[in-house]
Amino acid sequence: MKKIVITAILASITMFSAPEVAANDISVRVCEYVQANDKKRLRKYLKDQKLKVKVIFDSVGCSGDNILVFSAKQQALEVGEYLIGKTPKKSVTANLDAITAASAHLGEAAKKRVN
Repeated sequence: MKKIVITAILASITMFSAPEVAANDISVRVCEYVQANDKKRLRKYLKDQKLKVKVIFDSVGCSGDNILVFSAKQQALEVGEYLIGKTPKKSVTANLDAITAASAHLGEAAKKRVN
């Protein structure tokens, strides 16, 4: 009886801590692909995980910035253009100044998306 109770407790602890690790892994992978300016691997990873940019945009942060501003700061132009196209206009508008300050090219792409 004790073994069953202990096993149940350990299983429940493992189940509740796993999503946090998975979420952290998603952030790390997305940030790596953005920093490497690898649009192909980013798209494949998101597809394999059944995720969309608009869903993860608010929860994934890279070096204290959201993924859109991070891509501008890293001069990841290909990935940045992809993210601008997949991010809601409201979010692009909110980050327009930071994007433009970090990258003129992505700033222009963001302005076109907003207007």
